[in-house]
Amino acid sequence: MPRVRFPKRGSRAFSPRKRAKNIAGRVDFWPDIEEGPKLLGFAGYKAGMTHVFLIEDRERAPDYGQEIRNPATVIDAPPMLVCAVRAYKKTSAGLQPLTEAWMENPPRDIQRRIKPLTSTTPEYGLERIASQLGKVDELRVIALTQPRLSSVSKKKPDIMEIKIGGGSGEEQLNYAKELLGNTLGASDVFQVGESIDIIGVTKGKGFQGPVKRWGIRILQRKSRKTVRGVASIGPWHPARVMPGVPRAGQMGFHHRTEYNKRILLLGSDGEKVTPKGGFNRYGVVGGDFLLIKGSVMGPTKRLIKLRKAVRKSRYPGEAPQITYIHTEHLKSMEAG
Repeated sequence: MPRVRFPKRGSRAFSPRKRAKNIAGRVDFWPDIEEGPKLLGFAGYKAGMTHVFLIEDRERAPDYGQEIRNPATVIDAPPMLVCAVRAYKKTSAGLQPLTEAWMENPPRDIQRRIKPLTSTTPEYGLERIASQLGKVDELRVIALTQPRLSSVSKKKPDIMEIKIGGGSGEEQLNYAKELLGNTLGASDVFQVGESIDIIGVTKGKGFQGPVKRWGIRILQRKSRKTVRGVASIGPWHPARVMPGVPRAGQMGFHHRTEYNKRILLLGSDGEKVTPKGGFNRYGVVGGDFLLIKGSVMGPTKRLIKLRKAVRKSRYPGEAPQITYIHTEHLKSMEAG
C-alpha cells in the first residue's frame, strides 16, 4: 500500500511568520458607519476564559432554538480617558497629522508613555481644528487605558488612536469636544449581541522547528541527513530555498486580526463573569467587562484592541439569551 500523502499543514497566508513590531496591535483600517458621530474602537486586557450556556439564535444553525454550550473570553475593559483630539488630512503619501488639541492637566501616568503637548490650551487647539475643518479628512481621539482600574500590574497606560465615524465634520468636532478630558466605557461604543473585530498579538513560542511550526511529518529513522525536516528544500534551478518550504524559525508573537467576534455580554459588574478566586494569572475583574464568544489571541494581561466590524456578520444583532455562566473555581472545573 503506498504511503498516504497530503499537503503540508499551515497556511501561507500568514507568511512571513515574523515577530510583531509592537506588543500592542495596530489598526490598519477603520470602517464607515451611517449613524451619527461615534467612536469606532476600544481597548481592554484579556482576563481569561470560561464557558456559557445560551439559546442558539442563528436560524440556519442545526441547533436553532436549543440550549448549547460555548466557550467565551472575558476582557477587562476599564473606562478609557480621552486626552487629545487629532485631525488628519489626506496626501499623496497617505494620512498626515494636521493639528491636535490636548486636555488640560493630563494625568501624570501619561508621561510614562509620551510627553503631551501642554503649551497650548484645549480651546486654542479646538479652534485651530475648526478653522481648518475643510482640510480635515479624519478626526481621531487619543485615548488612554487605565490599568490601575484593572488587575494588570502596571502603571504605564496604553495609547490608542480611535477614529470618529459617521456624521458631518462639524458634528464630529462637536462630539470630540464633549469627549475631550472625559472618560468613556465600552458600553458607549458597543452593544450586546454586536459583532466586532479583535486585534492583538498572539502568544510567543520562540524559535521552533518545522514539525511544530508547520506540522510536517517526522521521517523514518533511517532517513538521510534529517528526520524532523523536509527531504528536499528546493530544486537546483532556481538555486534558492522557495518561500513555501517549511523551515525552522519564529513561532508565535504574530500580529493577528479576527473578524466578527460576537459580544455575548457587556456590563460593569465583573463578579458576574469572574470565577471564585479570580482568573488564573490575572485576578478579579472588578469593573467593566466584555464577554466575547470563542477564544481571543494572546496570553492573559495582553492588550486587546476592539473595532467595529468591517465585514458583514452572520450573527443576529440582538442580544443572545444566556442561561448560565460558569463561575465556579477553576480547579473544580479542571477536575470535572
